[in-house]
Amino acid sequence: MAIQFHYNKTSLQQLNKQLKIRLNALPTLKNKESALRLEVKKAKNEAQRLDDALQQKIRENENILRLWNEFDKSLISLKDVRLSVKKIAGVKTPVLDGVDFEIAKFSIFKNPSWYMDGIMLIEELSRIALEREVFERKNRLLDHARKKTTQKVNLYEKVQIPGYEEAILKIKRFMEDEENLSKASQKIVKNRMENQNTEEAR
Repeated sequence: MAIQFHYNKTSLQQLNKQLKIRLNALPTLKNKESALRLEVKKAKNEAQRLDDALQQKIRENENILRLWNEFDKSLISLKDVRLSVKKIAGVKTPVLDGVDFEIAKFSIFKNPSWYMDGIMLIEELSRIALEREVFERKNRLLDHARKKTTQKVNLYEKVQIPGYEEAILKIKRFMEDEENLSKASQKIVKNRMENQNTEEAR
């Protein structure tokens, strides 16, 4: 990234100000990046744990699931999924607060005895699946924010800060050269005047 500047004190002050802003922001950005990296790992691990729990629950209940074709699926429906928002390192992430199901009235005498177990199993599997989905969404949001923060850290560290430092150095060198030239020309003028005065005195 080419930094625009002029060879004067105003430009030097502006560049110093921009450099200071970036140097002060860099540690905060690095902390945010490491916090997000940790949270991404936690969310990923939790989503994986829930996925494993879901698969385990399905395996444990294979005997009931074999009877699934006989189950009246209209008996249970999802009524509401309650979500809230929690900020993690400045990123809004979803939190599952609860799941509500609606269970239709049915006769426990006219239907198979395992229907109640089936309803409870569906509720449990649905809760686990929804919670896993929330953690996967949380993981995607946090990972996206982490990538953006990493890009900003790299931009500051590898492009902008060195760019500002180089531009400041160029201006300082230019101003020093200008000052040295000015002093040298003043010295030359002074020497000429002294030589001229000496010749006139002769």
